[in-house]
Amino acid sequence: MKEFTYQIKDADGLHARPAGLLVKCVKECSSNITLSVNGKSADAKRLFAVMGLCVKQNDLVTFTVEGPEENADCAKLKEFCEANI
Repeated sequence: MKEFTYQIKDADGLHARPAGLLVKCVKECSSNITLSVNGKSADAKRLFAVMGLCVKQNDLVTFTVEGPEENADCAKLKEFCEANI
């Protein structure tokens, strides 16, 4: 299991467009990925679950990555976060 924390920089938080891009990125990964923030968590492959977390700017989001390719998937997610949210 790999885990990393990322602070949301987007002024609008994790709204529909970046949430959709995140889910698309996560679906390309073979690992199970969970997104946690403010005591709530969601399956990162489910758009409405991710949006239901109501992630705002400056929130610290924790990604938990479990699976056979977790190192590569974790690196891919970090790169996505830096570029998009």
